[in-house]
Amino acid sequence: MSLNLQEKQAVVAEVSAQVAQAQTIVLAEYRGIAVADITKLRANARSSGVYFHVLKNTLARRAVQGTPFEALAEKMVGPLVYSISADAVAAAKVVNDFAKTNDKLVIKAGSMAGAVMSADEVKVLAATPSRDELIAMLMATMNAATSTFVRGLAAIRDKKEAETAAA
Repeated sequence: MSLNLQEKQAVVAEVSAQVAQAQTIVLAEYRGIAVADITKLRANARSSGVYFHVLKNTLARRAVQGTPFEALAEKMVGPLVYSISADAVAAAKVVNDFAKTNDKLVIKAGSMAGAVMSADEVKVLAATPSRDELIAMLMATMNAATSTFVRGLAAIRDKKEAETAAA
């Protein structure tokens, strides 16, 4: 079913708004994937804050025109699904995790910070901890350091109390 001009403009505007907030875009070919599997992938993307959409490549090219993702336009060929996220890692993680269990989803390319990434580079990005995971690691490290410090102070206090009691 073909879109009329107003519908195309609305799609480009919607995608442009997502691209304006994005840090990462991942392109993947979805040929041959069952509708139920795509539905699961969409749900995973939504829960991770990833804009996940099947688009006409011409409309996607218009949406990235004049943005840091413009260089990705030459990779927009074939039946593609677009994953766009404001989190630098989320789009790559969602697509890569799904591709591990479904070999019909093939990562084609990605873009981050104005640089086009190959499929292998997208997979490396997906292995990177997300912002939330990094914050959790930092908090765990800070909690461990704090408890060690408190135990050290308690040991010093106990030693001084023992010295005072012995004197």
